[in-house]
This record gives sequence, C-alpha cells and structure tokens, in this order.
Amino acid sequence: MATEETGQVTGTKDKDYNLIWFTEACLSNVLRLEIYIKDAEQAGDQELTAFFQRAQAESRKGAEQAKELLRKRLTT
Repeated sequence: MATEETGQVTGTKDKDYNLIWFTEACLSNVLRLEIYIKDAEQAGDQELTAFFQRAQAESRKGAEQAKELLRKRLTT
C-alpha cells in the first residue's frame, strides 16, 4: 500500500482516482456477472442464477452510488 499521495504522478489525487477506479470496477463486475448469470441459466441452476443476480444488483448499486459522488465532485 502506498503511504504517500501519488497524484503528482497521475495528475489525479489518490482519493479521486480511487473513486474513479471503484466506479469502473463495479461496472465491469456488472458486465462479468451477466456472463455468469447466463452460464448458470444454461446449466439450469436456479440457485446460482439468483446468487449472481443479487451480486450483480449490488455491483450496479455500488456503481450508481459512485457515479453520484463523481457527479457531485465534478460539478463543484
């Protein structure tokens, strides 16, 4: 773990970079879970399908919350 602010290297403060990264990770997870849901459906595994659907909903929720924070921070 970095103990120093690395924003001078990236041009973006660590806390802002972390929020951007989190948003992207959640959105990527939503897409990846779509594949897992389809695989579970094809296998006829309703329990696993429901599990992945719940996980996808939580990732989507995290992405929406992060996007709202980004909106607030980019417009102020």
